[in-house]
Amino acid sequence: MKRKIQNLNTIPLLCSLDLQKYQGLWYEIGKLPARGQTGLTHVTATYRPGKGGKILVENKGYKNGKKRGIRGKAWPRDKTCTGGLFVQFFWPFKGDYNVIKLASDYRYAVVMGEKKSSLWILSRTPQMRKEDLLDILRFLKRHGFAVENIRKTNQEGQGAS
Repeated sequence: MKRKIQNLNTIPLLCSLDLQKYQGLWYEIGKLPARGQTGLTHVTATYRPGKGGKILVENKGYKNGKKRGIRGKAWPRDKTCTGGLFVQFFWPFKGDYNVIKLASDYRYAVVMGEKKSSLWILSRTPQMRKEDLLDILRFLKRHGFAVENIRKTNQEGQGAS
């Protein structure tokens, strides 16, 4: 089931996201520039079960050779649409985490925040198949994203972090 993201009527939100399948390690393949994330390489996100139906979130990366990381939690905004979550790294602030594209086997995901200016392309592997990336870029362009501004995340030499 798909639902449109509020205020962005042209972008589908994946309401039937299986949160258990979604959990685990993801590699950031690319993103639109985001405050606080400039210059990061080898970026990963790990999702695992938390208490009370929440999901524990751990983002890691490297900047100038030094490991950086942040931990938070996420939870569905609406139990009938699991692809739309809140994510919180600092209380009381929370943001939107919207899964807008997902491979049927969960090998890649495309996530946006509240606005089209926040976007992440995630993969279960450090490098993504070229066909998958081209499919994602066509999807994003069709939905009005500034694909020319997407920055590739350096994952060279990346194994499990």
